[in-house]
Amino acid sequence: MAKRDAGLRFQPSGGTRTTQVPTGKKQRLTLERLSNDGRGIGFVDGRTWFVAGALAGEEVEARVLGAHGKVVEARTERVFTASPLRRPAPCAHFGRCGGCSVQHMPHDEQLALKQRMLAEQLSRVAGVEPDEWAAPLTGDEFAYRRRARIAVRWDAKGKRLDVGFRAASSQDIIAIDHCPVLVQALQPIMTALPEMLRRLSKPHALGHVELFSGSASAVLLRHTAPLADKDLDILNAFCETHDAQLWLHGENGPQPVDASAQLGFRLEPWNLELAYRPGDFVQVNAQVNTAMIQQALEWLAPRADERVLDLFCGLGNFALPLAQITREVVAVEGVETMVQRATGNAVSNDLHNVKFFQADLSQPLDKAPWVAEGFRAVLLDPPRDGAFEVVGKLKSLGAERLLYVSCNPATLARDTVELIKQGYRLKRAGILDMFPQTAHVEAMALFEASK
Repeated sequence: MAKRDAGLRFQPSGGTRTTQVPTGKKQRLTLERLSNDGRGIGFVDGRTWFVAGALAGEEVEARVLGAHGKVVEARTERVFTASPLRRPAPCAHFGRCGGCSVQHMPHDEQLALKQRMLAEQLSRVAGVEPDEWAAPLTGDEFAYRRRARIAVRWDAKGKRLDVGFRAASSQDIIAIDHCPVLVQALQPIMTALPEMLRRLSKPHALGHVELFSGSASAVLLRHTAPLADKDLDILNAFCETHDAQLWLHGENGPQPVDASAQLGFRLEPWNLELAYRPGDFVQVNAQVNTAMIQQALEWLAPRADERVLDLFCGLGNFALPLAQITREVVAVEGVETMVQRATGNAVSNDLHNVKFFQADLSQPLDKAPWVAEGFRAVLLDPPRDGAFEVVGKLKSLGAERLLYVSCNPATLARDTVELIKQGYRLKRAGILDMFPQTAHVEAMALFEASK
């Protein structure tokens, strides 16, 4: 019997296993184009590289963040040949902080990227483009964000409290002393926050901090253990110095330290004030939010005698302005506490022709009692998952016009396919630049029933 060759190795049936690119490896490469999320795309040794912080046509040195199969995710470490479009990043933390990933791109190029993303999704998934493209709805490039969540974590090994924003593609926390996209009212709070938190006696019991600026400024602290009296004194003194409300989030959810504290935001063109509590959904860009409501009312063009349906209504952001110009608004939201808050907002603004209901909007609505009379006009503003189950029944409600506000072009395109099947036509669409300096795309689309 022949002796077996100890050096013999059998290959799996799938062929030779590909060696993965190790995390941290540096690679020099040229980027050929941009992905939909604003990363540069290049090709090396049969692999596709997605490089954050790079532009098409640039030659860069990229550091690998992770790899799976033939896809490598990386970030720019050095630029050898820069694109003529590249601008200096306005923020000193660019490339390390996980936010504002396209700030090295001029604002008009950011808008063009978002427009291409929306058009590509509608064309590829739904096979359509609108009869009319609207101009991008824009606001200020910087100092627009009225709400921010600050990460807080006790490093037991290093005996330190980390305070800042999450790093790109990591759970690390980047210390931030100034954020260019935060509204000016919150900048001093953010600058002084880390030093104040490090004075508290139980740093391991601190969770995130949320900042909000509206009719008042507010600081919400999440904590996992009771706070000592001296810590409450430090927190109260800090908020008093910065003219901000103090909210605490323990076992019972967010609560103001001063029970009489009122927090909210104004919709100035309609003379409306909406109450808000930390944890509620609210658009972070007040300027673009106002312009978005104005454009929605113009496009949907509800008549004074019409009954309008507002789905995923939240606090009443669209429903209350609609109620000022129509016969009746039926507004529906999945979260009961939001329904209660929206109802209170209607009452406090002396609007009595809008009714709010709680319903599971991932399910068909044809059995709901409030659909019986039907609606000529429908507005919906769903989360990223879209509204597939809802749009499948809209034609049966008699809706002639449908305004869809989307925070995810992929699910908007998917839902457009269903609306076209029902006989709707995509009349108008455009992007909403709710998050400048990021690749996040919000969009508005108007559908009309075919005659």
